[in-house]
Amino acid sequence: MFADQVREKISYEKILAPEDGFVEAAKAFLAQEGAVGCNVTMPFKLDAFNLAKVDDQAAKDAQAVNTLMNSDTGELLGFNTDGVGLVNDLLNSGVEIKDKRVLLIGAGGAARGVITPLLKAGAVSLTIANRTKAKAEQVANAVSNPKVQVVALEDIATIAPHIVINSTAASLSNELPCSLNDGVLQHCEVVYDMVYKNSPTRFMRDAAELGVKTQIDGLGMLVEQAAEAFYIWMGKRPDTSDIVKQVRDIVEQSEKRN
Repeated sequence: MFADQVREKISYEKILAPEDGFVEAAKAFLAQEGAVGCNVTMPFKLDAFNLAKVDDQAAKDAQAVNTLMNSDTGELLGFNTDGVGLVNDLLNSGVEIKDKRVLLIGAGGAARGVITPLLKAGAVSLTIANRTKAKAEQVANAVSNPKVQVVALEDIATIAPHIVINSTAASLSNELPCSLNDGVLQHCEVVYDMVYKNSPTRFMRDAAELGVKTQIDGLGMLVEQAAEAFYIWMGKRPDTSDIVKQVRDIVEQSEKRN
């Protein structure tokens, strides 16, 4: 869709790598004439991080690469576009990030990759809460930024967050990533769930019932991280607004069929 929009002719196909053979599969693809780069999905993002030269801070934070590119110098470069995708989706949705307190629930790769982009976008503080507090502390220590702090999951109300982001997979099981009671959402303007379905997740529904004006799912982030990867490869930035709508239609139709 992006290529059609900017009048580029590309081939973008799926390659299934064996679980213990990612490096060989990636090298074979990238050695082909005309191979510009590729996206990398789980469980290979750490392998991609170790394979590439990584200058991208978000990828360093996450220790994960989702975009590889053959550079003009012959080096293989690695990027993580998830955080930029999240920030761009928030901004496209009219969300102010500058000077806001952000609460990030979860401390996995999805969380780690969005920290630097959120801070770059002007968040005044970013607090990580995770089921295992020690894991959240590891992530915060690795980022080493005074604006990043950690709180126990049961103490999140003390942060009085403006933006709450769920980076966990809880919504896939129709569960909540944390308790939304005890005034957690008293100052909250936006909840963001990285999971996307054809209807709002329980996290989004409960937040709406508790008075949060804006609830956003992760579909726009999916499209925006892809747009950033396309820009890295092609040097052209596609317009994503209509494409998000088209992708949402595809997701809804596909879920209805299933």
